[in-house]
Amino acid sequence: MIADKYNGCGRALLLAAGLALCSARASAHHSFAAEFDIDKPVEFHGKVVKVELINPHSWIHVEITDRNGTKETWMIEGGSPNQLFRKGFTKNSLPVGTEIDVTGYQARDGGKRAVGRTLKLANGQPLFFQPNELPQPIR
Repeated sequence: MIADKYNGCGRALLLAAGLALCSARASAHHSFAAEFDIDKPVEFHGKVVKVELINPHSWIHVEITDRNGTKETWMIEGGSPNQLFRKGFTKNSLPVGTEIDVTGYQARDGGKRAVGRTLKLANGQPLFFQPNELPQPIR
């Protein structure tokens, strides 16, 4: 009887811990539509200043020069490091100083963050930085 009492308590504790972990993971991750706006397309050319291969999403920091000649840094979101690594993208794939062209969608809050739909080197070579095809605007 005592063993059953503790066994049931252990199961409840394990279930509670599992639910807590799942909810923490769910709150840390987001959908495309929750974070980015398909009606705010961005397109620019810039130099890579930092690459972060971190979970749950990787980031490329790109310095661009706006129309007024002011330099600003944009953060471009990509897939998880594991997804990128399986497709051949590593920390050495995009050295700091590399010039890239970015096409994507800006963050809903208007910040200097975007999800990269297509990234290309200055010579036109495409870079894989998203694990899945991103939505296209409805025309």
